[in-house]
Amino acid sequence: MRTATTAFGLAVLLASTIPASVHPHVFAEARLDVIVNPDQTVKSLRHLWRFDDLFSSTVLVEFDENADLKLDDAELQQVSQTVYDSLADFNYFQLVSVDGKDVAMKPPPQLMANYENDQLIIMFETEPKEGLALKGKIDFGVYDPTFYTAIEFLDDDNMAVKDLPASCTRAVIRPDPDEAIAQNQGTLTEAFFSDPSGNDLSKIFATKLELTCSG
Repeated sequence: MRTATTAFGLAVLLASTIPASVHPHVFAEARLDVIVNPDQTVKSLRHLWRFDDLFSSTVLVEFDENADLKLDDAELQQVSQTVYDSLADFNYFQLVSVDGKDVAMKPPPQLMANYENDQLIIMFETEPKEGLALKGKIDFGVYDPTFYTAIEFLDDDNMAVKDLPASCTRAVIRPDPDEAIAQNQGTLTEAFFSDPSGNDLSKIFATKLELTCSG
């Protein structure tokens, strides 16, 4: 059985319960591509996460069973399965909504793991459970409800739409943490900051790709 660290810390309990203890321990640079069907519905979301050197080296140590200082195909498959199992209860860190209402996504059929330039890379693709038309305000994002992992889009172009219809406009929304807390003060409680199992309220801090469509 692998450690909680290699499962992205989803089982790790933060030692302190005060708000100051809420901060990420793992960092990843992300790319999100929204693929659109010809009928202007969402076909799929393609995710790529490139993890920081420190966490990646930890994964290497944990999964390098033959101690050759690299991850072969079998070892990468074990990494993929560990991540897949660990994130299943967290909707694979995805945020998808239409006019503020959450949209259910199918689990990815698989995750692919790679290790290059001393960094762990995770890739996967998901589809909406039901048809998702590009109408109204559609938000896409990635967030860890436990706050353990920070998945960041360093450039707005890393949140992209392939074949965006002319009836839609695109914007990348990066919430200011202080403003997000102030605007949601009425719904934030001590449990929000101290619950290591995560909660949906943490999505207020997520960077989002927002499509506004008149379709």
